[in-house]
Amino acid sequence: MAERSTAAVDVADNSGEPPLTAKADQATADGVANNPEQDTDSAEAQGSGGIDGPGQNASPPELHSGHKLARRYRLEECVTRLDGFSSWRAVDEKLRRAVGVHILPADHARARSVLAAARSSALLGDPRFVQVLDAVEENDLVYVVHEWLPDATELTTLLTTGPLEPHDAYQMVSQIASAMAAAHREGLAHLRLNPNAVLRTSTGQWRIRGLAVNAALRGISSDTPQRTDTEAIGALLYAALTQRWPYEDDAYGLSGLPKDIGLIAPDQVRAGVHRGLSELAMRALVNDGATASRHEAPCTTPEELVKVIGEMPRIRPPEPAFTAPPEYQRTTYQQGTYGRPAPHPGASQPVTAPPPPLQSRTGKALKWAVSALLIAALGLGSWQLADALMDRGDKSNDTNRTQTQQGGDKGPKAPTAGKPIAIEGARDFDPFSEDRSEKPADIDKAYDKDPSSYWQTDFYLGPKFGNLKSGVGVILDLGKVQQVGKVKIAFKGETSVELRAAGPGTTSEPTSFDAFGKVASGSGTSVTLQPGKQLRTRYLLVWLTELPPAPDEPGHWRGRVADVKVTS
Repeated sequence: MAERSTAAVDVADNSGEPPLTAKADQATADGVANNPEQDTDSAEAQGSGGIDGPGQNASPPELHSGHKLARRYRLEECVTRLDGFSSWRAVDEKLRRAVGVHILPADHARARSVLAAARSSALLGDPRFVQVLDAVEENDLVYVVHEWLPDATELTTLLTTGPLEPHDAYQMVSQIASAMAAAHREGLAHLRLNPNAVLRTSTGQWRIRGLAVNAALRGISSDTPQRTDTEAIGALLYAALTQRWPYEDDAYGLSGLPKDIGLIAPDQVRAGVHRGLSELAMRALVNDGATASRHEAPCTTPEELVKVIGEMPRIRPPEPAFTAPPEYQRTTYQQGTYGRPAPHPGASQPVTAPPPPLQSRTGKALKWAVSALLIAALGLGSWQLADALMDRGDKSNDTNRTQTQQGGDKGPKAPTAGKPIAIEGARDFDPFSEDRSEKPADIDKAYDKDPSSYWQTDFYLGPKFGNLKSGVGVILDLGKVQQVGKVKIAFKGETSVELRAAGPGTTSEPTSFDAFGKVASGSGTSVTLQPGKQLRTRYLLVWLTELPPAPDEPGHWRGRVADVKVTS
């Protein structure tokens, strides 16, 4: 049986009610060992609304490994069977990739709400959420297909080794809060946002799984969804800082707080906790008339939480550890001792002083030979220097005579400046995002020769694109392959940039980042990029690698390209 991945999009985590927990403990997983510790949180620990009663009478469909849905999705491993539905790891045989599938009977009391939640989540299309790929009702079954992320790790697993570093915790809460604020603007809530629903990919990006769908499968609802999700984000940050769950009951493999002491700040639970993050967790968690440790107003929506995070001082990543080189070890080697017998202990040995260098007969002969060579070299060099000076004088006279006779129009030509190269077209280039697009409507403003207009990127929660990707850029089409001497770029705000170029044999616009080779780099508000060697190309890529803060948007960073000029 294949190893179970913790990065799958499933709902085999905490149910929020003891009856469902009991059912999870009794559930089988098609030959996979049960995982009872995944359903351990209480309604208080979850912090979400109640669970609807209907639907528990519907029997789960009888499926097995190898079963195919829509002649395309082959079921591989059952992750969980619970409350009339099951979750599977499957293979999309058409696209040859792993996917996750939730399945429940079409007559299940929550089948309609699950379909609606899945379709709404799919329409959001935000890459910070694990994407819903398909939602289908077919042959008395309702199933939801979603991404499977084999390279991602649950926050639950990350916390088994200890709390997160302050920079990692800051990145986690920033990205999660920003993603949930975007979801709520579209009318979507999560309501089951817990350590099992938060994943960190191998590139350091944080992603959320189960938006709207997990709550619909469990029948969870809330009269105050924004407040519920905000408090859940506070609980995630609390757990990341302290490795403790901010309620009395243990949950998600974390110990709860001691009984009868109430909610205390993270920096009072564990030494060395970042003070600003500790207060942020309290402002998100304490919403029932209480205040945070410094009496700031509590945050009741993800949007408020994003604003507060933007006002915080930036938390830098830890400096890489430096290993000092080993101390210099003086050797015991002495000249002239190799091959000699070692002296007996306690016996004094006379030491014969070596003769002064070059005092032997051979040394004297060598000194005379070197002296003769130096004298000959000096004589030859003097003769060549004099001959060269005389020859230059003759040429100078000839040149002056030629200029007098011919009016001086045969002198050396002054180097000419590079000629402007027209930019025939441009396109935004964002190869590391889901939609592969970055403000395409304004791309012409990057080279319209009007410094007051500009093309700008989306906003990010850090100069390094919020650690979501390595950069974005603009592809310039020069119309044909030609010699490129310099590229001058004007930015709004100090920006780091690389100049990349496609090969001279490229006849169509490249679509992959690897097709462009780096030829120059720089940073500033006005950057001139000059390739280190001769460059012939048709397609140039202006690749932004570090963004300036947006002056009118506190806590946000944007890149703004005001003008690009290319010369030969």
